[in-house]
Amino acid sequence: MIGILVISHGNLGDSLIHCANHVLGEESPHLTYLSITNKDDPDAVVPKALELVKQLDCGDGVLVLSDICGATPCNIATRLVSPGRVECLAGVNLPMLVRALTYRNEPLAVVRDKALTGGREGVMRIDSRPQDAI
Repeated sequence: MIGILVISHGNLGDSLIHCANHVLGEESPHLTYLSITNKDDPDAVVPKALELVKQLDCGDGVLVLSDICGATPCNIATRLVSPGRVECLAGVNLPMLVRALTYRNEPLAVVRDKALTGGREGVMRIDSRPQDAI
């Protein structure tokens, strides 16, 4: 099973995990978040992030999801990458996390790719409301 770590600003990671568990109807194991504030020193946070990766890795690897590419959470996540063992995607959203959780028993590369497409395909324009909607 692939471990999943969400590194994000504030409570976003906690909220995404809570919502994903609601959607899936169960609490997901080997899934946690690391909250980053504007007071955190990235150099001081990286060891904590590495420890979380170690705890989450059941032997199949860890997928790290961060919020904004180029922001502090992503910069921390980038320092965790170890190709084939720890992969990272930026721009986390709920469809991405749900897709990663759905396929997490597949190899890490598959989970990474499924999460990426889930995140992309989960963003769409809604043209109009259905006629029967209130």
